[in-house]
Amino acid sequence: MAFRAVHAEWGTVFAHLLDLGCGRSWEAVWKTRPPAPLTCDECRHPMYAKTSRSGLRFFVHAPGAPTCALGLESVAHHLLKLELAGAARDAGAHAELEVPGPDGAWRADVLATDPAGNWKTALEAQLAPITGADITARTDKMHADGVTSIWFSDRPRPPWLGTVPSVRLERPEAAEHLVIAEGLMKFESRSWKAVPASLTQFLTWAFAHRIVTHSPQTPMRYPQRSLATVWTAPQYITAEDTHFVEEERRQREYETRTAALRAAQEKKRDEIRAKNAISRAKALAEATEAEQAARTAQTGRLREVAIRFRPGIDLALAKLAEEHGVTATVGFSTGDPRYAGGVPLVDENGVPAAVFDPDPGRARGHAFRLLAGLLLVFPSQTSRRRFEKATKRTKHKPIDGYQTDFVDAPPSGPARSRPRISSSAPTCTCATPQLVARIQNAEYPAEPSDQMGPAAALFRPQCRACGGKYEKPWRRTGSTPIIRTSRPER
Repeated sequence: MAFRAVHAEWGTVFAHLLDLGCGRSWEAVWKTRPPAPLTCDECRHPMYAKTSRSGLRFFVHAPGAPTCALGLESVAHHLLKLELAGAARDAGAHAELEVPGPDGAWRADVLATDPAGNWKTALEAQLAPITGADITARTDKMHADGVTSIWFSDRPRPPWLGTVPSVRLERPEAAEHLVIAEGLMKFESRSWKAVPASLTQFLTWAFAHRIVTHSPQTPMRYPQRSLATVWTAPQYITAEDTHFVEEERRQREYETRTAALRAAQEKKRDEIRAKNAISRAKALAEATEAEQAARTAQTGRLREVAIRFRPGIDLALAKLAEEHGVTATVGFSTGDPRYAGGVPLVDENGVPAAVFDPDPGRARGHAFRLLAGLLLVFPSQTSRRRFEKATKRTKHKPIDGYQTDFVDAPPSGPARSRPRISSSAPTCTCATPQLVARIQNAEYPAEPSDQMGPAAALFRPQCRACGGKYEKPWRRTGSTPIIRTSRPER
């Protein structure tokens, strides 16, 4: 089905025009004897005029015709071209259908021209699928010959929309003419929004250069899609530029205010840190004096209870030795309220280095000032999280937060049966010792070392091969306890 043909005498004739575009009637080519001399301007094969039952007039190829693109044109495509041509004429332009380019490199569906001859615009009806690269290439070919182009589709979501100068059309219910559904925008209230307009009005603005193509830099209002290129009036481009300048000014002012606020806050925090450093140093000095007094008085009952019944203390001491380089022991001042129910871990000079498992509900007053400046070690990750969660709800908290850590202590309860290293155990003399270090009812892998590590000052390893104690330098090789599996009975 085609809607144009070439008459041997009259030139190109169009089925949709009452005078065929040459001052002749439809009867001059339809059912004439002999048949009218019509051929296809694409494949040059003979054609003849035909009318459908509904009265639609068109041309068809005579039998034996080759495959021809013109014969494959759909009714929808042709009708859209007719609407484009009619709207172009209503907008004051001269419009012709199926106008080829100078070298036949392209063919415009509708070529709209200025009656004064100042401009030419191809109006392209694109209903078939096409890639963005192909539609851009076709646009560039026309532009190289001095012809601008506008692409139209009445499909719901053409994927190429906005890749080239284009709009999407739709026909509202009971409406006579097509309207612009997407692609015509205006900048208002700090964003882009659609402008309602008829196809004729759109072409009137485009031909008069009252609207131009533009690449938006700000979002479009829902439900409009964000398109790479839209049609808009120059004043709206200026409005967007003004908006950006104003936004940049506001952003600079905001950043200036924010920087000044941050500087003031940081200055205040530095002042608080300086005051905290003094109060924490005082609290640490008082705790050190309390530890020295406790050592002199030899009040070690609570200390022994803590060592025996607080799982994880030995692991905490090992962590201090290996990760912080501090050789510590359980303080004699255990039970002092300044540790908030925790156990003080003091260095060789009796200075508190850490507190093991403090109670968040008791971290206040003197205890708060001391704990805020010390490392807090907890017997598990769960207990550490419990402490941090509880202290977040308190009125007073360190400005930089508590310094916390944890160990994986075995669950509390009766100690499992493990072989102990007695003082009378023989010394290991194995050529390749198989060492294991026992820390708080758990065993960890170890190996001989060239130097004595911090943990070696607190614990003694045992050789699995001979059962003897190992007196030479060693180091722990893993932080995961060794799990022994019982052998099945024979």
